[in-house]
Amino acid sequence: MFFPLAKVLGAPEKVFRVHPWQIAYFLDEVWDGARRTPQIPDPTGAADLKFFATFFDDTVLDALDLPTQPGDDPFTSTDGINAFLAPSGVNKDVPFRFEWNGRPNRLFCPPLLWHHLAYAYVLESTGIVEIFAEVVRRLLVGETLGVLQPDSIAWLRATEQLFFRDIPTFSVASVLSEVRPFDRTNRRNAYWRMFGLDLAHPVPPLWSSSSPLADWKALTGPVNLDFRQKWSEFLRQVWIGLENTANNSGPNPTDPAYIALLATAIKDLLGNRRRGGALAREEFAYVTMLNWFHLTVDTDTSVIKDLQAQASNPADRLGALGQKVGITPALRSRELFDLAEPMSTLLRGIELGLFDTEDTAATLFTGRNNLVGDARSVINNWQSATGERVKESPAYPRPVVTGTQPLRVPVPAAAPSAGVAPSPNGAALAPSVNGRKE
Repeated sequence: MFFPLAKVLGAPEKVFRVHPWQIAYFLDEVWDGARRTPQIPDPTGAADLKFFATFFDDTVLDALDLPTQPGDDPFTSTDGINAFLAPSGVNKDVPFRFEWNGRPNRLFCPPLLWHHLAYAYVLESTGIVEIFAEVVRRLLVGETLGVLQPDSIAWLRATEQLFFRDIPTFSVASVLSEVRPFDRTNRRNAYWRMFGLDLAHPVPPLWSSSSPLADWKALTGPVNLDFRQKWSEFLRQVWIGLENTANNSGPNPTDPAYIALLATAIKDLLGNRRRGGALAREEFAYVTMLNWFHLTVDTDTSVIKDLQAQASNPADRLGALGQKVGITPALRSRELFDLAEPMSTLLRGIELGLFDTEDTAATLFTGRNNLVGDARSVINNWQSATGERVKESPAYPRPVVTGTQPLRVPVPAAAPSAGVAPSPNGAALAPSVNGRKE
C-alpha cells in the first residue's frame, strides 16, 4: 500500500515525511476502501474485475471500520456530508499538503488493497525485520551508524512509532495488547495458522520469553499443515502446463482439471482460517509493516544513502544494512524479494476462485494476462529459494513434503565475534538484540 502512495506523492521520502499520526489514520481509510478495490482481472473475460469483498467478508470490514458522519457512502458522495470523523488528510490532488475533507477516495481511484499474508511471510524470511529493528535501535541509542539527514530522521521517527511500539489505540492495525504482548510471536502465530510454516530464524534471545504467551503454536486449533504440499503440487502442475503450451504433437501431461482441483483445495484451506474475520486485522497489520520496510530498501532511499548501503537491488541493500549491524540475511534473499509480490497475487486469485474450473485454470499457462507471468515468476523463485524441485516430475509415488518451512530460508547462526565483520553473502540469519518488546 505504501508503493502506490509513494507514486502519488512523488518519492518514498515523501511517504516517510508524512506524520505517523496521519499514516495511522490513513491505514484505517485503506481498510475501509478495500470493498471497492479491484483486485485481479477476471481471466475468463466474464467480468472486468474481481473484487476483494467477494472472498473477504464485507461485514468484517464494516464491523471494524472507522466511524463516519451521517450521510451517503463516503466513497461515492460528492457533497462531503459523509466524512470520516478523524480523516488522515492524505489526498492525491494536493500531494505536498493535506486536506481534512475526510474522503480518502480521492487519493486512489479506486482505493488500495493490501497484499496477502504470504507477502509478509516471504519478506520476513529474508531477515528484514530483525535487521531494521537493529538499525533503528542503534540509531536511537547511539551514533555508531552515523548522522542522518532530515528525510531519514523522519523515517526513523515514523518507523519506531508505527512498527516498534503499540500503534495508536483503536486503529484497525493495532494487534498488540496485554493478552498477546509479543509482536514476533503474534506474526509467527499467523504464519503457522495460515500456512503451517515457521520462520527458520528464532526469536532473538534478548527478546524471547519463557512465558506461555510466547508460544505461537499454543491454542491455535486447526492449522493448515498440508498447505505446502498442495501449494508445491499446484506449482508443479502449472509448470507442466507452461512447459507444454506449444506442444502440438505427442503426449501432453497437462491437466487443467487437476490444477482446478488443487486451486479449490487451497482456496478452501485458506478460507477456513478466515472464517468470522479471523486473521483479517493481523494480515493487514503485518503486511503493512513489511511493505514499509520493502519500500525502504526498494531503491536508494534517503536512509539507505545515509547509512551508505546503496546497491542495485533490495536484497543487496538489505545485506549491506545487515553487515553494519552484525546480522546476515537469508542467502536467497533476492529470490525471496522477487517471490513476495507475485505469490501474493497468485494466492489472491486462488482465494477469489479465479481458477476453480478447467477453463479458468488453463489461463495460468495459456492466457494473455499478467497472471501467466506471475505464475512463472513464482515457480522460478520458489524453486530457487526453497530448493524444492517443482519443475521436475518425479516418478510416482511422489515424496510427501513434510517440512514446515522452506528448505533454504535463513537458519540460526552464531552471532559474529567482536571485531569480525559478517559476510554479506552468508546463508544464515544470526539472532540479534533488537526489535519490539518480546
